[in-house]
Amino acid sequence: MQFTTLVSFALATAASVHGAPVHKRIAQVIADSTTKWEAACDAAGGGTQCNQVAVASFGTLLAAPGPCEQQNAADNMIDLAKTLSNNADMITFAQIFAQQPRNSPTSLSVPYCQSAPRNAELNGLFQCQFQGDNPTTFVGGIAVGGSGTIPFGMSAHVNPAGSCPANPTGPIADGTQLVDLTQNPGVGGTTASNKTTGGSNSTSTVATSSPIPSSGSSSDSDCEEDPTESTPTASPTMAASIAAVASAMPSSTSGNFKLANGQDAQKLNKQFAALTATSLCTEGTNACVDSAFAQCVGGTYVTQSCGSGLICAALPLVNSAGTSITCTTNADALARIAATGAQGGLTG
Repeated sequence: MQFTTLVSFALATAASVHGAPVHKRIAQVIADSTTKWEAACDAAGGGTQCNQVAVASFGTLLAAPGPCEQQNAADNMIDLAKTLSNNADMITFAQIFAQQPRNSPTSLSVPYCQSAPRNAELNGLFQCQFQGDNPTTFVGGIAVGGSGTIPFGMSAHVNPAGSCPANPTGPIADGTQLVDLTQNPGVGGTTASNKTTGGSNSTSTVATSSPIPSSGSSSDSDCEEDPTESTPTASPTMAASIAAVASAMPSSTSGNFKLANGQDAQKLNKQFAALTATSLCTEGTNACVDSAFAQCVGGTYVTQSCGSGLICAALPLVNSAGTSITCTTNADALARIAATGAQGGLTG
């Protein structure tokens, strides 16, 4: 009798374990989401601003940023487009970016922004979901109908679930880039011109670093915004976005900060070399783990590949004290650090 009871308990326990929901992380190569927008920006003459805004924007697709950060980033993309003769391709790609699904760490749907965009071109747009996302439960365990589960301006849930104006038939395949599926953002009947609709290439997004400026240069070529640095072309939202992952740990507050920046970048890269995906971390902090960009979510690092031929590295800022964390080539990282006068390569 006792044996039968134990067996029954074991079987019941096994059944409950096997019946438990299995959550998987749904991710993507986030750098691919802004490749076409950056190409259009470069073609329009946007210069170094293109890469800065692109990197700031694709970081909002990670799990940690708030529900409106992606929309804010798309606003920044359109703001820049409007300074470049209202470049139509840049606006179209920004509209599509605003609808790109975001990473989901638990295979739940990602909440929608609950505020209006700055630019009318984004009115009525909201992100699609990935097919692997649970269509009835959103991050935080919120059921459809709860806070953040209905896009701003709508009174009913999205139908079909997981769809968006650019892909009205439903969610898109896990890891897919919406901009690779359509050139029509689903508003105004606009599409991007053929000249900037080439295949996605993560390398071009963050590897197109501008040459390292000389000491007399007045422009900062870092791909990331430093939160302590005031940049005329960067809005406060951009500074708060993933582009603002700079680790401000200057060794000097004087004007002679370049060497200190290089040495601080080396110290960070040395620290990053010891990290693993299971290393404990502080929520919201960023780092490089095994050459991948990493963001702390729930006390552990969630990594995102930089793309083919790229590594994640801490780099010295050029025009102010501090460092930034970004994806670049190994050669570019070495050159930037060497330009500060710091010796010893990436880690000193």
